Order: sequence, then C-alpha cells, then structure tokens
Amino acid sequence: MVYRLKVAGIERDLPLCPIGENLYIGAFIMFGDVELTERCATDLIAKAPEHDVIITAESKGIPLAYEMCRLSGKNRYVLARKSVKLYMKDVVKCETQSITTAAKQTLYIDGEDAEYLKGKKVLIVDDVISTGGSLLSLENLVEQAGGNIVGKMTVLAEGEAADRNDIIFLEKLPLFDGNGNPLA
Repeated sequence: MVYRLKVAGIERDLPLCPIGENLYIGAFIMFGDVELTERCATDLIAKAPEHDVIITAESKGIPLAYEMCRLSGKNRYVLARKSVKLYMKDVVKCETQSITTAAKQTLYIDGEDAEYLKGKKVLIVDDVISTGGSLLSLENLVEQAGGNIVGKMTVLAEGEAADRNDIIFLEKLPLFDGNGNPLA
C-alpha cells in the first residue's frame, strides 16, 4: 500500500507502514532524494520567520536543515544528536518519545552549540511533525540553552499535528487505517 503525496510541486509515493493495530503512517523519507529536499527547503525558507540559526534533530531533518541554511546564506546549523559523541562537552539533553521510535530516546546538544544558541533567534526544523514529541524536546533544548524560538517548521504535519496553530508546514499527511484509507 502506498499514499500519493504532492508537496512542493512534486509527487512521491509513500509506503504505508503499520505502527499499531489498524493504524498506518506514510513513510516520508527525504534521504537520497535531492529534488524533494531542495524543493521542500525552498518552499519552507520562503515562509520562514527571520532567524539566526536552525536546529534539527538527528537524522531525517539534517539534509533539510542544511539546504535551508544554504538557501538563506546561513553558515551553521545545530544538530540535536541521538547519542553523546566523544567530542561533545558540557552536554545539554532532553528525553523524547516519537511516533516512529519504539522506545524513549534522548536528544543531546554539545555545550558549544548550546552557547551558540544563547540569545539567538532559533528556527526549529523537522521533516515530519506528528505527536510533537521530538519538537517538544527540541524546544526544551533551545530553552535550556537560552535561545529564543521564533518558529517551528516542517514539511509535513501528520494526523492531528495539522490542526496545530504553532507550526508552519507545507502539507498535511493523514494517518491511515489497515486498508490504506486516510483517517479523518
């Protein structure tokens, strides 16, 4: 089963993946799709509020954040990692639960990145917002670092996230029943 998505003027077939009994999500994967990444970044940056820096979570938001920075002339973005790396010092962390991750996970930013965010206008970017768990963790990390959140952007707002008024998104992505029918 697939769902035909039109976003940023192009179409892609998303495979439907089960996440529960009779509940499926459309798997939106930007990795490896340069055209999709560039077009979505172009459309998002056109809607973006004024900002100093972008933050995203590892991993699917990385190419999107990179391309948005490139388009806006920014030379740096901050990446919230899923594990602490050897080079990271004075780590800031926050626990999260995502619809696509079975267990709770923790997001981390390096102390140098946290210092960089301090007092900056920060734009949070992700590929898909669904339950908002990852978004909440990114907000928490920015607040811990002393950054000022000026916007929250995503390519797709999945399910009830499309009803939120605090995010900017390009398209809605429904949830699906076991037969591949969009849920209302």
